[in-house]
Amino acid sequence: MRILTIELRCPFCNHVIEQPKELKERKPREFPVGACENCGAVYAYDATGHNQGAAFLEALLFACNYDEYLAFSLSYGEDYVDAVIGPYDIITHKIISEKIYEDRYVRGVLIFVKLIQEFQEVAGEKVKKRIETALPVSEKKKLRSEKFSREKVQGYVSDNNLEELIALAEEDSRVLSELQRMLYTPDENSRWRIIEILGQVCGKVGKKRPDVVSKFLSRLLESAKYPGASAWGALEAGGTIISTNPDLFGEYGEAVLSFLTDKNYWKEATWAIGRIAAAKPKLVKYAFKALRSFLDEQEPALRGYAAWALGNLGYDDVIEDLKKLETDDERLLIFRDSELGETTVAQLSKEAMEKLSKPK
Repeated sequence: MRILTIELRCPFCNHVIEQPKELKERKPREFPVGACENCGAVYAYDATGHNQGAAFLEALLFACNYDEYLAFSLSYGEDYVDAVIGPYDIITHKIISEKIYEDRYVRGVLIFVKLIQEFQEVAGEKVKKRIETALPVSEKKKLRSEKFSREKVQGYVSDNNLEELIALAEEDSRVLSELQRMLYTPDENSRWRIIEILGQVCGKVGKKRPDVVSKFLSRLLESAKYPGASAWGALEAGGTIISTNPDLFGEYGEAVLSFLTDKNYWKEATWAIGRIAAAKPKLVKYAFKALRSFLDEQEPALRGYAAWALGNLGYDDVIEDLKKLETDDERLLIFRDSELGETTVAQLSKEAMEKLSKPK
């Protein structure tokens, strides 16, 4: 039986469209997107065909330049129209008449959204700029190097040879996985050192291959959900990586915030939030209420972490709460400024108040 392959065209204006791309900004769950150069319609690619609702939402948000208020105020038929095209094969960038083509299943669909001209004028230029800096999916090859070995990674870490470690990580993404494996150590100093190294390595690799770091960050935060995993630095490493490039990986801040709903993760999530807040407070601003409540918790480390994180977050209406800890001499260990050191809850509260009292 002959299988038909059809050139991909916009369903609204019949203009030939380009393969979907992955945006430079990274999010925990994302779909490759594109835009029709002729009529301004946008589209999102769902590789499985089973996430069309989420892909539609991605397309709608993308069309509005991720302005949620605008996107969720629009009405179908009056403000926008949509369409679905499939089965779509991203490798050939064609519509395929059958579900199996060249020994692979073709399940993908493209979800299209076209705003009326009034709303396109609001967000259209910004959408175009996002697409211009996006990376074609077909160009995103696995990073593999013959130079890689676990022993080499361990040696670079042992010798504090960050230059060679980063160079190897830019050639082989397995370096990140090996560094994650090295987090599982009972030596707290060693674990924090690896967390800091992961941040520096991902900061460099992310500039060239944000997709690699994005996938690693997703796996890292996913691993933190399993019992005991957070004790081995997954959340703290995630917060550190986000803080190294908050403009690229800031969307993952929401994933970190989700751990505040589980008491078992409060301490680790609080430290990660504090680290992110030091780089870009608005990414974790919704942690304020939870952090404020942690100042009354029994565990000294949680009180101290919360005070430190609140100082980084920047809301001065918590100063009165921090004053209550001025005589709290309970001691704790906290990693900051690249060092693991002992301090007191009182000292961290004092430092936080000093930060919050500075003129803005």
